[in-house]
Amino acid sequence: MIPSAQELALIDRWQRDFPLVERPFAAAGAPLGLDETETVDTFRQLQAAGVISRIGAVIAPRTVGASTLAAMQVPPERFEAVAALINAEPGVNHNYERTHAFNLWFVVTGPDSDAVKATLDRISKATALAVIDLPLVSAYHIDLGFSLSGERRRDDEARGAAAAGAPDVLDRTLLAAIEEGLPFVARPYSDVAGRIGIAESDLIGRLQRLLASGVVSRLGCVVRHRALGYTANAMAVWDLPDERIDAIAAAFARDPRVSLCYRRPRRLPDWPFNLFCMVHARTRAEAHIVIDALNRSAATQDYAQHVLFSTRCFKQRGASYFHGTGGLH
Repeated sequence: MIPSAQELALIDRWQRDFPLVERPFAAAGAPLGLDETETVDTFRQLQAAGVISRIGAVIAPRTVGASTLAAMQVPPERFEAVAALINAEPGVNHNYERTHAFNLWFVVTGPDSDAVKATLDRISKATALAVIDLPLVSAYHIDLGFSLSGERRRDDEARGAAAAGAPDVLDRTLLAAIEEGLPFVARPYSDVAGRIGIAESDLIGRLQRLLASGVVSRLGCVVRHRALGYTANAMAVWDLPDERIDAIAAAFARDPRVSLCYRRPRRLPDWPFNLFCMVHARTRAEAHIVIDALNRSAATQDYAQHVLFSTRCFKQRGASYFHGTGGLH
């Protein structure tokens, strides 16, 4: 499916700030001249075609549950079997082959750090292969949406300040209930509220508070980049001095072409890199143009670095922090 200009505009506008009103699809479609039914049908078709994975909440790192990025060196003859074993783990939400000696990269989430560690231990034991664990140290720009128009995003820090305490049990139940996305019905919040036994107004208010506190970094469309032609998925990594990393990362994160920017630990001697940036481009050449511009912006050309392009996607879905918990923990 090649989305129309109207469909692209709908996706781009509602990657964040999806309406928190009783009839959100009516409100979302109105600026583009779509009625409620047309808007619901359009989003449903975009999901069925793999253009978006869901309309839902993106949970900020380290606010609910735990997660980590992991990598393995997998022999070519075992690649499909190992990838399938990793995919079978319910806590794995992304799993990619990348151009590096560490050639299989995956994200593991869970209700707590013990659950994440248990997943990594099972994978290592079942495959008899070492797993490097690269948990988040600092997030400079994390998942505030992917601009289809090239316009600069709002300042990340506008979302970052915590205004409330940790999510309570009912907040977690709510987030678990929408983990796979909002239902494509006229009143999705009412539908979810009925399932978890609260009033629609209470559910909307809780989502508003979770957004204001930064627990939910955004509420809206989660885009599948490849379906929109952004097939050059580049993970650029640098080995930077610890005392300079924050300033350099801030410069990188200001570039609207950077999808994600975060610090993770080195794992010497095998993995010397501590700053990661994700760049989604239509071609590898375009991705290198962006990475070259980042190096010029912060004078990082002479630091050790590498670009890992994804070559195969084995799994891509929303993070699952609540598997095995029923959302209550």
